[in-house]
Amino acid sequence: MTTLTASASLPPRHSHLPDMVLIVVTMIWGFTFLVVQHALQWAGPFGFVGLRFAVAGLIAMLLCWRELAGIRRTELLTGLLVGSVLFGSYSLQTLGLQLIPSSKSAFLTGLYVPLVPLFQLLLFRHRPRLAAWLGILVAFAGLVLLSDPRGLHFSFGAGEWLTVAGAAMIALEISLVGRFAGQCHPRRVAVVQLLTVALLSGCGWLISGEAAPQPQPGLLLSLLGMGLATAVIQIAMNWAQKTVPATRATIIYAMEPVWAGLVGALAGEQLGIMAISGAALIVASVLISQLGGRRPH
Repeated sequence: MTTLTASASLPPRHSHLPDMVLIVVTMIWGFTFLVVQHALQWAGPFGFVGLRFAVAGLIAMLLCWRELAGIRRTELLTGLLVGSVLFGSYSLQTLGLQLIPSSKSAFLTGLYVPLVPLFQLLLFRHRPRLAAWLGILVAFAGLVLLSDPRGLHFSFGAGEWLTVAGAAMIALEISLVGRFAGQCHPRRVAVVQLLTVALLSGCGWLISGEAAPQPQPGLLLSLLGMGLATAVIQIAMNWAQKTVPATRATIIYAMEPVWAGLVGALAGEQLGIMAISGAALIVASVLISQLGGRRPH
């Protein structure tokens, strides 16, 4: 792919469409939470993630098979790097969940929000705008309220450190996508990313000795739906982060638990005042991050 082709695929600089695309991505994440929870009764975490990303990779290949012939070495290496980091975040979080409660995992995973601007500064010498920093702080406060840390004990053991490492990998993935998205074709890179996660998850499944997934109709339907959603999400993220700075993308991604909470409420779960306040702060953080205009990153 030539530089001209890469530039032609960029969204308009002052368009809000990329931001809206990322918001839709968080909506899909939130609405798939119950699907994943339901599907894990028939498959272990490594097996489900491996099959989910394998289906997603195949769907992505079908969507852009003509373009794959022109894949460049840079795109291949970027896809392998980001895919490996993405697998690392899934694995570390999953391993941590086996040792600590899900409430503590949710709280510690939220650390990826303030880590993204730090990675941007340390790795790529990119200094986020003041509005982005304010949005990050408000979003993190919202995530803390959503995770409801009351009563949690914060002695750090293996589970806590694994979860924090998983949060760092999430932050690194967002930073890498933001750094390299403008140089690569989003669909070609997405195919490599998805298949990399599938391959590494398969290796994790074999090493862990996890039981084989059960061939149930519910699991097959979940894999097809989640595979399609994952393919669309990864392509959309790669496209949108060509122009949306990583720090603002992080704030938008923080809306995922808001949508998940809404789905839970529709399914009959009760939302307390802390959860509602946290959701309101996260929505406010997205608006705050838009202050001060845009600047290239």
